[in-house]
Amino acid sequence: MNEIAHSVTGGELKSADGVERRILRSMIVTVSVAVLLSAVLAPWRVTTGLLLGGTLSLLNFHWLHGSVATLLNMQETGAKPRMSLWKHALRYLVVGAAILVAYQLHVISLPATFAGLCSFVVAFFIEALREFYFAIFRREESV
Repeated sequence: MNEIAHSVTGGELKSADGVERRILRSMIVTVSVAVLLSAVLAPWRVTTGLLLGGTLSLLNFHWLHGSVATLLNMQETGAKPRMSLWKHALRYLVVGAAILVAYQLHVISLPATFAGLCSFVVAFFIEALREFYFAIFRREESV
């Protein structure tokens, strides 16, 4: 019964915070490696597309982290959530507007930008492989 989400203690929250930091770090490394490789091997529009997409992906991850933390704090104190739907829509409008402006100015490659936006996918796979390694080979579990 102690494994229910409502009975999570501070120790488990610290573990979740570590996962978020590792995912953010993996996203930064993934974007950096992709941009550096494309700077050497690809046209400049591909490099700027990866850079823009990766930056927007990191910014979106940061905004999402703040939104979830706010919701959890409100739920913990018993306050009614006041987060409006427009805040979530605004996040996607900012991302879409940045991509549209850069595309209209012909400074990015659209497929490369979408690849940069998917940096979280690579980070989640890295984290999943890490957890798989610890669970199978080391017989450890994170929670």
